[in-house]
Amino acid sequence: MQQVKRRVLVLVLFVILQTAMPALAKKAILSDITVSNTEEDLIVSFKVDDCFTTEMNRAIESGIDTTFTFFIKLYEEQGFLWDKQVADLEISHSIKYDNLKKHYELRLSGNGDKAVIVKDFDKAKKLMADVVALKVTSISNLQKGMSYQLWMMAELDKIRLPFYLHYVFFFLSLWDFETDWYINDFIY
Repeated sequence: MQQVKRRVLVLVLFVILQTAMPALAKKAILSDITVSNTEEDLIVSFKVDDCFTTEMNRAIESGIDTTFTFFIKLYEEQGFLWDKQVADLEISHSIKYDNLKKHYELRLSGNGDKAVIVKDFDKAKKLMADVVALKVTSISNLQKGMSYQLWMMAELDKIRLPFYLHYVFFFLSLWDFETDWYINDFIY
């Protein structure tokens, strides 16, 4: 009887530790956020840190198509009224490893939907996690002296596996991520 209680206790502790592991993992965050403008456009650049886990690396290297989606929203602050939405963007970066050709194929929004071929996995991960000089809106949509908020967020799209494979590869849900919303206030 004592041995059964001990086994049950070990099993309960194991389950508790397994459910706590995702909470102990580093959370993906946005960093190096830069908001600037050209003569014609408001642009933003940022990167996602801590978004690649060991499990995700293995899944990508086994050929699973992976997509990061970035959400960018621009609001003009209206005081007591609802803020006016100036821009609402959704862009994506996708990666797929071709095991026969031994290269990574990336599709980056804003690249004319042309594939970028990279052999180095670290370089491919950097391209996936970086958003560089993204046009948010035209400067003509902004008013001088007004306050604005730029909201940014990234998420890993949920993996869509063929029928019934999601039962076999249930562990893939452990590497889904979504960053918090990051807000950058500025006056134009």
